[in-house]
Amino acid sequence: MATPTSVTLPPDYDPEKDKGDFMNPVMKEYFRKALIDWRTELLKESEATISETLQSTELQKPDLADRASAETDHALELRTRDRERKLISKINSTLRKIDEDEYGYCDETGEPISIGRLKARPIASLSLEAQERHERMEKTHRDD
Repeated sequence: MATPTSVTLPPDYDPEKDKGDFMNPVMKEYFRKALIDWRTELLKESEATISETLQSTELQKPDLADRASAETDHALELRTRDRERKLISKINSTLRKIDEDEYGYCDETGEPISIGRLKARPIASLSLEAQERHERMEKTHRDD
């Protein structure tokens, strides 16, 4: 496992304009920072929701319509938190891939994932072509 080195990220750095090797130390640091920032934002939102919304939600309302609405809102918040929990887990897994020098390569083909795709979805583990193939297979094999 590679140990993270101290890499200074230029403030205007754009990995798409980097003419160096694919997933060089600066590029990896760019994506590491993006993932850590994303995780931090998700955790902040989660804490805010828990302290403001879920703890203060009064589910025992006298009016049935109000109670149903509150329960629906509560369930929606819980589903959102669960999706975010899963996303944080994917972010953590992706950060481990960066540390192990496996980040940026398609899990299926081993080919590099385009920088544009990684900028749009830093947790991407499949190249665009492999993802499209995967989605076509899902579509043809699901029960309708």
